[in-house]
Amino acid sequence: MIKMKVDEIIKAIGGKKLCGESCDVEVSKAFSSDLMSDVLTIQTEGTLLITGLANLQAIRTAEMSDINCIVFARNKKVTEEMIQLAKENDIVLIQTSCSVFKTSGELYKAGIEPLF
Repeated sequence: MIKMKVDEIIKAIGGKKLCGESCDVEVSKAFSSDLMSDVLTIQTEGTLLITGLANLQAIRTAEMSDINCIVFARNKKVTEEMIQLAKENDIVLIQTSCSVFKTSGELYKAGIEPLF
């Protein structure tokens, strides 16, 4: 099972880290969803969430699901309030201009496995 560090994820998707400088996160699986109710059904450590839903609910959902890295696709804008909440919960936030589909594909190509 391949584990990727945040810097490798950013490189693979042409992303930008918004917060999480002190976090040494590694992920091996990814889950893509804009429905936070679907995210709540998973509780897998080492899972990356890929979403286009940029609001506080995404951060709170990740916290409840033990997800410590979120990629916001489609160049969604993340607010300072979201960044602050992520920092409080040691969640890395990454932004990319790629679609959810392309982000998922690029990470799969790099070795990240789908959750299902």
